[in-house]
Amino acid sequence: MNQTQGGNVITRVIAASSLGTMIEWYDFYIFGMLAKTISTEFFPEGNATAALLSTLAIFAAGFIVRPFGALVFGRLGDILGRKSTFLLTLVLMGGSTFLIGLVPGYQTIGIAAPLLVLLLRLIQGLALGGEYGGAATYVAEHAPADRRGYFTSWIQTTATLGLFIALGVIMLVKMNMSDAAFNAEWGGWRYPFWFSILLVGVSVYIRMKMEESPLFSKLKSEGKTAKNPLKESFKHKANFKMVLLALFGAVMGQGVIWYTGQFYAQSFLETKVMLDFEQSRTIMLWAILFATPFFIFFGWLSDKIGRKWIMLLGMLVAIITYRPIFNYFLEKGDVTEWHRADTESGSTTTTKTEALGNGGDSLLIHSKTVKFSSGAAYTEQTVDTLNAATNEVSTGRPVVKDKVLAPTTYWKYIGLVFILIFYVTMVYGPIAAFLVELFPVRIRYTSMSLPYHIGNGVFGGLVPFIGVLLQTTFTSDALVGLWYPIAVAGLCFIIGAVYLTNKIDREVND
Repeated sequence: MNQTQGGNVITRVIAASSLGTMIEWYDFYIFGMLAKTISTEFFPEGNATAALLSTLAIFAAGFIVRPFGALVFGRLGDILGRKSTFLLTLVLMGGSTFLIGLVPGYQTIGIAAPLLVLLLRLIQGLALGGEYGGAATYVAEHAPADRRGYFTSWIQTTATLGLFIALGVIMLVKMNMSDAAFNAEWGGWRYPFWFSILLVGVSVYIRMKMEESPLFSKLKSEGKTAKNPLKESFKHKANFKMVLLALFGAVMGQGVIWYTGQFYAQSFLETKVMLDFEQSRTIMLWAILFATPFFIFFGWLSDKIGRKWIMLLGMLVAIITYRPIFNYFLEKGDVTEWHRADTESGSTTTTKTEALGNGGDSLLIHSKTVKFSSGAAYTEQTVDTLNAATNEVSTGRPVVKDKVLAPTTYWKYIGLVFILIFYVTMVYGPIAAFLVELFPVRIRYTSMSLPYHIGNGVFGGLVPFIGVLLQTTFTSDALVGLWYPIAVAGLCFIIGAVYLTNKIDREVND
């Protein structure tokens, strides 16, 4: 095979693998992007915080089962082949996502609603547990050894691009309908779930035309494939040591950096800074767009100077700067500071009444929109309860929300979120090549998938849930949720600095 043919093959391999993996990430993440809306649809009314925590727990459950998916599908991938295994995971993921969009709300089927969503979310997690290892292994086994970091880094872009597309689709739907239409039981929030089935259909068609990995095909033709990949991966002391080193020296820290820079950042802007829906999402979209090329850059750089210190440096700068960056978000989102620094250009007040249906009591909802000459604005909402029997009004505390940042501050926020995602590109860009090079071909799918999905699915996936839980428990510190990723990344940095090698494996393990 000449160089041009080889280049065409690896291009097709990357394109087909990346497209399918990106779609699986899209499927997996639209649930998290819509957590606030989903919490109102699949859980009873009355306690918004408990409903959100329950939704985030279901979101986290999908991450927690990812290691089990890694074991199940990793074993299949090392016995049957890479191609057929991650074709199956794609179908399972797409089908589950589509079905989540069909589950009726709590008001219609009661407790069955969250239970069905939990079941489908678990299937999603199992499927994703088998997808990434297969795609990364498949690309790595087609790539030249001295360019493994560069070629596998294209797979690394798919998680962020899947998030980008999820945000984009949600924004597109949201901007073309009212809030009431979007948040209704069968409203627009379901459209991104339904859209998934079209994406999956295209990807399945493309993947069915792919050939098996040449290294795996060679092993299979020689009768050298693993008979029991789980036993070989985890009962052989030397290999199990590498599994533990991969988890605690690299992937654990990478996982919390990834989910803090993208998921926790968005949740923080929406629930703590109380930014407007559109601004919080467009900040993420711009930052992701600007940062994504650096996955490729750091993958390429890791081929030149090694994987270890690029990943560990990303963890270190995140540990040092997380609290100052998130504190800046809070300070610049403080409307009392807006009043001190700017001139109020006008305000409008509206009041509407909603019947509670409990003996005639009503809610009086007062909304005041305040605008500033800088372009900043916010809504102050007060909800009063009118007792029909006594005609008395109980006045609630004003809540400031739906803030719109002034243009200069808005772009500063984008710049800071870009920095958070830049850290993600440092730790995530080289990690596929790093994991592939630790393990031999015959058990690679299984061996690399487990530490990856424990690090990302368990340690990383729990970042949003633990962050919100800490915030609701220790209310005096708005940044308390950051201590979890800082602690995990700090521990991983120490272990990785001491025990990881920066040597690049130029040979193909067999």
